[in-house]
Amino acid sequence: MSHLSERPEKPVVGVSLPHESAVLHVTGTALYTDDLVYRTKDALHAYPVQVMKARGRITALRTEPALAVPGVVRVLTVADVPGVNDAGMKHDEPLFPDEVMFYGHAVAWVLGETLEAARLGAAAVEVELDEQPSLITLEEAIAAESFHGARPVMETGDIDAGFAESAHVFTGEFQFSDQEHFYLETHAALAYIDEAEQVFIQSSTQHPSETQEIVAHVLGLHSHEVTVQCLRMGGGFGGKEMQPHGFAAIAALGAKLTGRPVRVRLNRTQDLTMSGKRHGFHAEWKIGFDADGRIQALDATLTADGGWSLDLSEPVCARALCHIDNTYWIPNARVAGRIAKTNKVSNTAFRGFGGPQGMLVIEDILGRVAPLLGLDPMELRKRNFYQPGLGQSTPYGQPVPQAERIAGTWQQVEANGGIADRKREIAAFNAAHPNTKRALAITGIKFGISFNLTAFNQAGALVLIYKDGSVLINHGGTEMGQGLHTKMLQVAATTLGIPLHKVRLAPTRTDKVPNTSATAASSGADLNGGAVKNACEQLRERLLQVAASQLGSNASDVRIVEGVARTLGSDKELAWDDLVRTAYFQRVQLSASGYYRTEGLHWDAKTFRGSPFKYFSYGAAAAEVEVDGFTGAYRIRRVDIVHDVGDSLSPMIDIGQVEGGFVQGAGWLTLEDMRWDTSDGPNRGRLLTQAASTYKLPSFSEMPEEFNVTLMENATEEGAVYGSKAVGEPPLMLAFCVREALRQAAAAFGPSGVSVELAAPATPEAVYWAVQAARESDASGNGDARNGFASNGHAADGGIRTEAKALSGA
Repeated sequence: MSHLSERPEKPVVGVSLPHESAVLHVTGTALYTDDLVYRTKDALHAYPVQVMKARGRITALRTEPALAVPGVVRVLTVADVPGVNDAGMKHDEPLFPDEVMFYGHAVAWVLGETLEAARLGAAAVEVELDEQPSLITLEEAIAAESFHGARPVMETGDIDAGFAESAHVFTGEFQFSDQEHFYLETHAALAYIDEAEQVFIQSSTQHPSETQEIVAHVLGLHSHEVTVQCLRMGGGFGGKEMQPHGFAAIAALGAKLTGRPVRVRLNRTQDLTMSGKRHGFHAEWKIGFDADGRIQALDATLTADGGWSLDLSEPVCARALCHIDNTYWIPNARVAGRIAKTNKVSNTAFRGFGGPQGMLVIEDILGRVAPLLGLDPMELRKRNFYQPGLGQSTPYGQPVPQAERIAGTWQQVEANGGIADRKREIAAFNAAHPNTKRALAITGIKFGISFNLTAFNQAGALVLIYKDGSVLINHGGTEMGQGLHTKMLQVAATTLGIPLHKVRLAPTRTDKVPNTSATAASSGADLNGGAVKNACEQLRERLLQVAASQLGSNASDVRIVEGVARTLGSDKELAWDDLVRTAYFQRVQLSASGYYRTEGLHWDAKTFRGSPFKYFSYGAAAAEVEVDGFTGAYRIRRVDIVHDVGDSLSPMIDIGQVEGGFVQGAGWLTLEDMRWDTSDGPNRGRLLTQAASTYKLPSFSEMPEEFNVTLMENATEEGAVYGSKAVGEPPLMLAFCVREALRQAAAAFGPSGVSVELAAPATPEAVYWAVQAARESDASGNGDARNGFASNGHAADGGIRTEAKALSGA
């Protein structure tokens, strides 16, 4: 076992503990960024001047009327920027634009003594616009060839030979929706200037170091003149990785110009209309199978809806390509990626970061073609799993370790869920109920863990031991409810060999740990845990030397367990507090800076080859659904999940993450239907679903009636801290099974062997049209392809087409 993964005697990691802030959350005493304004004297409130047109060049901006509004202190415009007028890392996101690029684009900000004064002032600002033609949908952007950013191509094997050797070849299209983060806490920042003219910002951000960097270049400062702190976030899901920077910069600019604290806090409608979403995708594909249903070749083009600026669209697109194989070996492949430039908000990171989009494409393909191949969808999936010991690699050239866990988690789900018996029960139920059908589907996942950009795979920590034996941890990760801080407390207590109550964690801030990566890519515990462990190991080694001198032994023979230092084979012991006090008087340093970098990574973005991931997380899930044939309404009767988190650092936290990720994935795939005004009217480009009343989120009523989550046992990951694996993003993709079960339930209303297309999200309306198409299908299984509708009201799919040799059985 590796040094990194080995656990000491009586570890605190692996113990089920509640979230470290759980009591604060449920009692309402946990502080979030916007709570701090009420503890801040003389704060000004910022309000955006939004232009409600999809695209146009600003010809006039008159701020004087706003200054006449009582309580308005200042209007911020481009003329006030002392540094770089840009809020992004690609320099394509002007903080104060001269061209409106999406409906609701903020072109100026009003500072007021009260939020209401700022709102009235913003309403008084006059903006004249030379309107320009806009592109709202992916179809429009593709037709206009409106693309930006890199256009990677991933290739492996011989694609032409693969299709030539295929007995069955199918082609099709698939378009699926974006998704709103809908975190409970909207974007917020609070900035003030201290007596040394340094800028201090409280920000709801997943990436404090990048927020610091953006604010510094907007203000024309160096990074050491800007400090960013994040207490915690009320949810992030990737939406606060890049997008908080501009809001923090507005707050900081206002504070710099007025000398007073400035608060930015978006209301829900502003947050929905000004911040990016999960990227919607369009896929065009061609796939070949041999006579036994094994994939021979895949040729696909994935187009991501990037919105008006690049943001993180390039790495999102790259990760989608890297995950199109999911759990399946594809010997010959050519997959191209591109990013559409549309006049919508700039889409950004969202839990899974392109991985779900790539994996959804292959799962949709297999769900659609299985009936045409005469195979049960479960069997088709199993036939194409990566197999251990065969030297199989991903299409980008990375070997797949622990491939046996793909089938292992699947088989455990089959056993735990009694799948064989339940399939028979479902068949009997469907035969007896012509207007209600049930179905059961299983899908698996293989998700790569690490940032695709190798440089991001590093972290730092600062651990302090005080004279009384108490310990304070600083690390670069941010807490958004996912339990990272809880795990870091457990890692520190385990490494030092002390009880958990001895350890406290400080808020994340850039003047304690510099140059941190975003808390993203499911890597928070891996990276920061490695750094915290490294710092604690340095301290422990120093203390072991002190303990050895007190106990009269060699340091190598001393163990610190549950706060007591003992020598092996001796009754002598030294309490932790006494040990620390002794170390202090011996002038032993009681602070340490820790560092961790993920080893073994390599990625060439130009050739799209390498090993970008430290390891893969695996899992499988089964969902049983029931569909009403009259309305398309459905319910999830039962879900069984087996998920690989290695040796869990904190099992209660991890099970919560699996449950939450699954439900969020089910929301994306079945409920969350984003609608935009695509008409040529005055509101073209407006987000129509800009409130919880019109945007359907998962609630208790959508939870599975029976929900069973099991963490895979004996699953140590040698390359990660204390043998654990990441848990943040992978469980979201387990929800594919819900959509596949809905597809099979809809097909059950038609003749045997019917192939059903299903929109994503598979809303009750979409399921209803799938049911209708299945009913109208002929016995050959060729149904009307118009059964699904995407969120924009257009046909969801271009239909599935079978090449002639497949029909002839060639």
